[in-house]
Amino acid sequence: MSYKGTREAFSVALTELATIDERIVFVSSDSLKAMRAVAFAEKFPEKYIECGISEQGSVDVAAGLAACGQIPFVGTYAGFLTMRACEQMRTFVAYPNLNVKFVGINAGLVGGEREGVTHQFYEDLGILSSIPNVTIFTPADAQQTYEAVKASIEINGPVYIRAGSGREEDIYPAGTPFAEEGFRVLRDYGKDLLICASGFILNRVIASAELLQKEGIHATLADVNILQNRSPEKLIELLKKFDRVLTVEDHNVNGGLGSYICTLACEHHPMYVERMGLKDTFGESGGAEELADAYGFSPENIGKQVHKLMERGR
Repeated sequence: MSYKGTREAFSVALTELATIDERIVFVSSDSLKAMRAVAFAEKFPEKYIECGISEQGSVDVAAGLAACGQIPFVGTYAGFLTMRACEQMRTFVAYPNLNVKFVGINAGLVGGEREGVTHQFYEDLGILSSIPNVTIFTPADAQQTYEAVKASIEINGPVYIRAGSGREEDIYPAGTPFAEEGFRVLRDYGKDLLICASGFILNRVIASAELLQKEGIHATLADVNILQNRSPEKLIELLKKFDRVLTVEDHNVNGGLGSYICTLACEHHPMYVERMGLKDTFGESGGAEELADAYGFSPENIGKQVHKLMERGR
């Protein structure tokens, strides 16, 4: 089945889960339409709790539900969750390790391109990666968001699923499971370097890897779909096969994928690491594709960063 973006994929997965598991509840902070969950509320009015424009209250309500054995999903804009309700996520969900699932939409620069900086969120992963007990899912497209929602209930504890605007390009065929090891190799062109990417610019990184292959640089590309993974052994094994890695993410370079890979490399396999992301800047309004190009995420510019990385240590 195909979905019209990550929001619809979330809603479909949530509805399917609620059909077979009476513990599933959706907690909204005036975000029912934004989460494309109107059909869910109509089908399961008893499983839909509306808290109004109160992200902090929504997280507190979800914490109470989880403490009583329910599995609540809280869905709204990524920054309104991780910034406005950060204390509630930390103290009332993560600290007692409650089984609450969070879905943050408009994540990244290209996820919130229409509304500009107030609705673009490229700090969410950095915030949550510093909080114990939180597992972070970064699905690459709508299909993987659907699978991530299903996979999240297999984890007994808080999970944050990063979603976008609803206009993400499809990367995976339907039915591809969410990689439990935390990554999936999408292109294996050789051992010149490893490119680790995540999120909704993965299509651009794939295009860059293909361009580099034609230029004689043989890269392996991995989609890293779980950050701060509690069992990163397989990813560490992959890192140990290379001496250079480029990370590419639609997020601040601090606290997200780049920081995660740097930590693993520093602790297990010292290597050259180059991080691509937003560096000491905010976003601006514009079309998703134009913004991605303007902030350095064109396939050609990713390739330029690879060429620079290849010169290091020679």
